[in-house]
Amino acid sequence: MKKLSARRRHPLAAVVVLLLALAATGGLYAAFAPAGTAKADETAQSLAIEEGKKLYSVGCASCHGTGGQGTTDGPSLVGVGSAAVDFQVGTGRMPAQQPGAQVPKKKVIYSQAEIDQLAAYVASLGAGPITPTESQYSPDGADIAKGGELFRTNCAQCHNFTGEGGALTYGKYAPNLEGVSPKHLYEAMQTGPQNMPSFPDTTMPEKEKKDIIAYVQAVNSDEADNPGGLKLGGLGPVSEGLFAWVFGLGALIAVAIWVAAHTAKAKKS
Repeated sequence: MKKLSARRRHPLAAVVVLLLALAATGGLYAAFAPAGTAKADETAQSLAIEEGKKLYSVGCASCHGTGGQGTTDGPSLVGVGSAAVDFQVGTGRMPAQQPGAQVPKKKVIYSQAEIDQLAAYVASLGAGPITPTESQYSPDGADIAKGGELFRTNCAQCHNFTGEGGALTYGKYAPNLEGVSPKHLYEAMQTGPQNMPSFPDTTMPEKEKKDIIAYVQAVNSDEADNPGGLKLGGLGPVSEGLFAWVFGLGALIAVAIWVAAHTAKAKKS
């Protein structure tokens, strides 16, 4: 009887074994799950790059080269990053219809999924600016007044005071910013497309980009109030003042001549 009682298990032994088993299972999951997730992400990225390469071969290689090295008809894409692709293709500027001083915005021919695949392939050619997340370009909580100051300092020389665009030299121009999405505004500042200089985070921090985006959207919204009346393309106070002097003063002179002429006739009669 003593030997049988010595072999009898403690009542809590089964519970302890169960807890150890669960802990072991959890440890195995913790050990293997992250690796599995990382591998899945890597596989998805590889598939995106492969699909993007196919799209690139059909729609881009004739101008930019089979490996993105560039040709006489198009610049190199090595190092431009996914943000440049998302902007150029996402605004319809690429693929270009024909060469010219500047490629205009037009109807987008790729879906967003295809644009992401093209961007993944081009990004694989060399490190460059990455497509921003919504938290980076969303104007929520931005300082519109500060954005106006930054815009007038860095952007108004080409895009005019309210972002309505303007002519540059040799057939080039600064496009109208009305209706441009916050994402594409951010990417334009990141990458400096065509004639525009780039403003990386080292030059213009993310917060300042958001402020500028908020200002551009505010002054071009339907609710924007323009107490000055006719805004004359948003060219600013110099052009508006010149308009007032030339046409306003000209109108006053015309009225004065008309009054003088009718006064002289009245005296003769």
